[in-house]
Amino acid sequence: MRILIDGMGGDNAPQEIVKGAVEAAATIDEEIVILGDEEAIRKELKKNKYKGDRITVVPTTEVITMHDAPVKAIRQKKDSSMVRGLSMLKDGTGDLFISAGNTGALIVGARLLLGRIRGIDRPALASVYPDMKTMNPCLLVDAGASSESKAQNLLEYGLMGSIYVEKVWDRENPRVGLVNLGEEESKGTSMTKDAYHRLKNSGLNFIGNVEGRDVPKGVCDVIVCDGFVGNVILKLTEGVAMSIFKLVKASIMENFKTKIGGVFLKSQLTKMKSDFDYEEYGAAPVLGVNGPVMKMHGSSTATAVKSAVIRGIPYAKEGVVDIIRQEMLNVELEEEDYE
Repeated sequence: MRILIDGMGGDNAPQEIVKGAVEAAATIDEEIVILGDEEAIRKELKKNKYKGDRITVVPTTEVITMHDAPVKAIRQKKDSSMVRGLSMLKDGTGDLFISAGNTGALIVGARLLLGRIRGIDRPALASVYPDMKTMNPCLLVDAGASSESKAQNLLEYGLMGSIYVEKVWDRENPRVGLVNLGEEESKGTSMTKDAYHRLKNSGLNFIGNVEGRDVPKGVCDVIVCDGFVGNVILKLTEGVAMSIFKLVKASIMENFKTKIGGVFLKSQLTKMKSDFDYEEYGAAPVLGVNGPVMKMHGSSTATAVKSAVIRGIPYAKEGVVDIIRQEMLNVELEEEDYE
């Protein structure tokens, strides 16, 4: 396998990207290809004392920034690390592409350069979401690729998310839930009601509607919602978690007695913080395009890069894209038989 990494994407590129790639290379057998400014990348490889032969550099001359307009950037910056990486994935000279760059550009680029899987109307960004009960992750689809969705799109999200969780996380018959404002089938907008019936009749392990307060409880393995709702859930959860940790820290530092208590709680608090840290999960898969693509947080450090590489390997090796493609073909054939 050849794992392609956007060496110029994100706030900490190329320093943290290269450092994470070096750390990942020490634990895997696959080849890593870093795309970007060759001089800057080789400088970082030297700084990290890398002397192996499983990291190669593909030089590029352009960079898609966080402020670039997605469509314009993909069409005009042909020699950017992002476009070149997606192009290599398309022509088969790479097996997985990972980027911490402009989210909109990555999704647009994946859609334009790789193309959508036949039968998928809108690709989705699937994000790992912590289960606060068991601390096993759930998969939230869509996390922000499309702010407006149709009922059919939500069905597609459920299908793709279920396949990913089963093949990459090795969970048999994953539970799929639809985010709604009530558990009852009659609740929600006309779109969510329609989506409910489509998911119910899909053959997926659909458990029904899931209220916002139940999302963190791990009631399902795949959380389905449109990108607007999904992004709000992620950002709100992140904000609440950060606020709680700040309050706990302030309480511990209040006086001498609480500081002593904090010493005994340190290991538990460290583990709890780790469970909520997005860097432990690495990256989120872009589902619905003809190739395995993963998106890292813009402020990702070496830890996130290493995690993204390690966790991304099963995405490519298990043939998730091919399985989704086949499932959509089966759905199309069933619809033709029904007609």
